[in-house]
Amino acid sequence: MEKNFIIAGFGGQGVLLAGEVLANAFMLDNKNVTWYPSYGAEMRGGTVNCEIVMNDSEDVSSVNKSDADFIVALNQASFDRFLPKIKKGGWMIANSTLVKEIKTRTDINYLFAPVTKLADKLGNIRMTNILSLGVLAKISGLVSLDVLEHALDTVIPPHRKNLLPLNIKALKIGYEYDLSPVNA
Repeated sequence: MEKNFIIAGFGGQGVLLAGEVLANAFMLDNKNVTWYPSYGAEMRGGTVNCEIVMNDSEDVSSVNKSDADFIVALNQASFDRFLPKIKKGGWMIANSTLVKEIKTRTDINYLFAPVTKLADKLGNIRMTNILSLGVLAKISGLVSLDVLEHALDTVIPPHRKNLLPLNIKALKIGYEYDLSPVNA
């Protein structure tokens, strides 16, 4: 079963790190993965996104597909840009701290979660990316919290290991975010 993901935001939000953690989690879970980062020349503050394609079989295809199963939009520009790329029945997971809660498509699922606000309550808005990964993991059901924690430990460089406990806490907060309004 192949699934396509896009994580998007602006430079400095940790979009590429989130994508790398997700791709590594899938690999640790014995899935086949393609990961592709994309960013503008502006870097910090400019548009950044990454695509992840995961497949249970060895036939993982390339990125740059016409549509995706799951999109995580951390800002309004990313929401607007990638909303048309969601497959029918797919998911838009949007950071409602920075994205207006507007549902223009009736053929997809939406989850608006205040991940930046939750990260701020955690004491570090730079955890927005990892919080959103926790939400994505819960919604998709395709990767466990334990595997994501292991992937974080694998991806975070040695000079940043002191941030691992905070990242794991952020991941758990995102994973435990109340999805009852979505499933009601």
